[in-house]
Amino acid sequence: MAQNSARNPGRHFLQIPGPTPLPDRVMRAMDSPIIDHRGPEFAKLARKCLDGIKTIFKTTNPVIIYTATGTGAWEAALVNTLSPGDRVLMVETGQFATLWKKMAENLGLKPEFIKTDWRIGADPSAVEDYLRKDTKKEIKAVCVLHNETSTGCLSPINDIRKAINAAGHPALLMVDTISSLASADYRHDEWGVDVTIGGAQKGLMLPPGMSFNAVSDKALAASKTSKLTKSFWAWDDMLTMNKQGFFPYTPATQMLYGLTVGIDMLHEEGLDNVFARHDRLGEATRRAVRAWGLEILCKDAKYYSPTITAILLPEGHNADQFRTQALDTFNISYGASFGPYAGKYFRIGHLGDINDGTLVGALGITEMALALAGVPHKKGGVQAAMDYLVSAHSGSSRAAAE
Repeated sequence: MAQNSARNPGRHFLQIPGPTPLPDRVMRAMDSPIIDHRGPEFAKLARKCLDGIKTIFKTTNPVIIYTATGTGAWEAALVNTLSPGDRVLMVETGQFATLWKKMAENLGLKPEFIKTDWRIGADPSAVEDYLRKDTKKEIKAVCVLHNETSTGCLSPINDIRKAINAAGHPALLMVDTISSLASADYRHDEWGVDVTIGGAQKGLMLPPGMSFNAVSDKALAASKTSKLTKSFWAWDDMLTMNKQGFFPYTPATQMLYGLTVGIDMLHEEGLDNVFARHDRLGEATRRAVRAWGLEILCKDAKYYSPTITAILLPEGHNADQFRTQALDTFNISYGASFGPYAGKYFRIGHLGDINDGTLVGALGITEMALALAGVPHKKGGVQAAMDYLVSAHSGSSRAAAE
């Protein structure tokens, strides 16, 4: 009789910052018969998705839905609004900002990087200073990650829009919300964003394979004169077909079924409650890290992410080896490290369909994993997180009673 590998009982703790675990309701919704994507039943489904997703981006303008990962939506944002040789201002907040810059170069644009040490978000004053020096107004777009997935740093998008306005600059504002949408407060219209890029596999609680462009009137106007080559990504074809409840190509029907349920679940909880939950879980995680005596990669509290915490290990301890040992022993997956900090940190994702108990379990495993790996730390991180969660709920209960 063949020897089988040992079974891991219980659920896997998927603590990477996306894709996030799928809620049962979303999986059940996707487990539906295929329908005619040119028929009336599909048109009703598509319109529900196209209208519903606007409420998540907080916009009354169109949101374009692509059958693609967030990388595709990056490209769509650039090729629909810009022309070869256009200057684009970006901020080096981490690995994914760097990859977006590389894409811009590949497309024939001229990205310019505001450098950082990967331990802060985008600084509005640095953006304003850079734009003020562009006296000829040649920079066509400012591209920023709302939440840098690789580092756990959140950027103040409303303040960046104010900085662009203060500089008197006409550049478009493009924002990546892939690891913040439906998890952190975000307001496409109110904050004056021109193109917002989103992905389905994190806060929206879907599998990978769907992404979004929310577009302003200014972005739509720019698309009329954009000269970068586009076909699959073209907004005009999508918008024309979307008005009728259809797509210019075969869409991901099962993903759309899941999207309607994901949107319903977010509104059932209430978006403000969703954001408060993520803020609470992020703070609980950071309190655990501090109690362990370890260092948070994001070094300035004003940039703390509500969805991801990156944790530096002491010198002499390899984060990749730590992650491997934790997976093999405790069946938990953490996010990897990148760039100048490769092998030096691991990431705990606390976003999507997650609650206090799940987080406490993940932090408990992490404290055991630190001990097993011989990483110098103090005990009591989980207790610090639990104490904070109790106090946070006690405060909410008192406020409700008053």
